Amino acid sequence: MADFEPVLKAVVPVAGLGTRFLPATKATPKEMLPIVDKPAIQYVVEEAVNAGLVDVLMITGRSKRSIEDHFDRAYELEEALRAKGDEDRLASVCKSSDLAIMHYVRQGEPKGLGHAVLCARQHVGNEPFAVLLGDDMIDHRDPLLTRMMDVRSRLGGSVVALMEVDPDQVSSYGVAAVEPTDEDDVVKITDLVEKPPQDEAPSNWIIIGRYVCDPRVFEVLDRTPPGRGGEIQLTDALLTLARMPVEEGGTVYGVKFRGRRYDTGNKQEYLRTVVQFAAERPDLAPEFMPWLREFVRKNHDGSPGES
Repeated sequence: MADFEPVLKAVVPVAGLGTRFLPATKATPKEMLPIVDKPAIQYVVEEAVNAGLVDVLMITGRSKRSIEDHFDRAYELEEALRAKGDEDRLASVCKSSDLAIMHYVRQGEPKGLGHAVLCARQHVGNEPFAVLLGDDMIDHRDPLLTRMMDVRSRLGGSVVALMEVDPDQVSSYGVAAVEPTDEDDVVKITDLVEKPPQDEAPSNWIIIGRYVCDPRVFEVLDRTPPGRGGEIQLTDALLTLARMPVEEGGTVYGVKFRGRRYDTGNKQEYLRTVVQFAAERPDLAPEFMPWLREFVRKNHDGSPGES
């Protein structure tokens, strides 16, 4: 079986306006909202680095400068912490600037995820690459991206991450029709529909925010017309690739993911994520968990805000 070119670069689109979190996101990128004490976007970059991808391109917008600042050096802060002998906080500050080789390009207009990925064309060139959405966080104990890169290296084509959801959730996602392969967790994509009505969805396997793309996707995106919402949809381009032979850069596989995923794209899931992360922190859980249990005990029968 042929080995295909390895994946070495990651693309992270972060140009969205974050309107679900207004007014907090009026001046602060949604991706910079903290999960306890670390911004969500850092977890995403760490995931890419843990999979061996140290070349990371952020697709940003005009209001996203603080993301660049976060992954840059902060000399004055570092010197202040060093002078205090605060080695733990110093290490945490330096970590973000030493994670990866970071690059940035702006998406001039909000034309959709497909357009954001197309903005990476010059940087990526003719290489396969990973796409990680800033709204989705995958637990570090579940090496989903590594598995997807393994599938790409052996089978070629592009690879998407799939997760099974209740039927009433499919209208919020891209949904895949699949057929089995010789591997239990790997399927071949036969159809993709962006945010279909529940009764028109081809399955209840949704695409979550991890992709490994063949570079042929750029050529396809370049001629993909705007789809749902008037935006250029990556899903539409992947469907075109799914109908092309692998030797032409086509074919799309799906990896069925049954691990721990945190969706920080809406308020309810964001709050759940913060609580889950705090509950697993050894420096916080001993004090936080008893308080949380008592809070729930006092409030589970009352209205919001009652004690």
